[in-house]
Amino acid sequence: MGERRAGVRGSGAPPPEGAGPLGLRVGQVAERAKTVTDADLRLYAELTGDYNPLHFDEAFAAGTRFRRRVAQGGIAAGLLNALVAMDLPGPGTVFMSQSLTYHRPAYVGDTLRARVEVVEVKPDKPVCRLRFSVRNQAGDVILEADAWTYTLRPDLERQRRAT
Repeated sequence: MGERRAGVRGSGAPPPEGAGPLGLRVGQVAERAKTVTDADLRLYAELTGDYNPLHFDEAFAAGTRFRRRVAQGGIAAGLLNALVAMDLPGPGTVFMSQSLTYHRPAYVGDTLRARVEVVEVKPDKPVCRLRFSVRNQAGDVILEADAWTYTLRPDLERQRRAT
């Protein structure tokens, strides 16, 4: 199963005054889900070079506290990139900083649900602070994160140059 966009939730009402150039509101959320596959582990390893035996060797992983192969942490963290770039704040958004805390591993076959919430909006810049969580299908927290993002879009660039 591939990525699913759960959508951006909100009241549908126009953003309040002072929501900044992005029109975001504190408390606005978006979610995205992904089921982890063996192919994901292989593709991630090809991209990054992370061929740790915890991800690929059943016997090695069985001898650890995890007792079975685990997905690379970057797979769960990668969902955060998809959320900010595609959902909230959306296209043109990049990370300025992020702090990640891993609580438990993700395994092949786990369905991960990533959630982002707007916690602060700069009133004069396309910048916001976001809080993230990634949970597995049982609701266990895999990862929590906090980040600052900047959104670069042609309409925002035109506004910036005009001022």
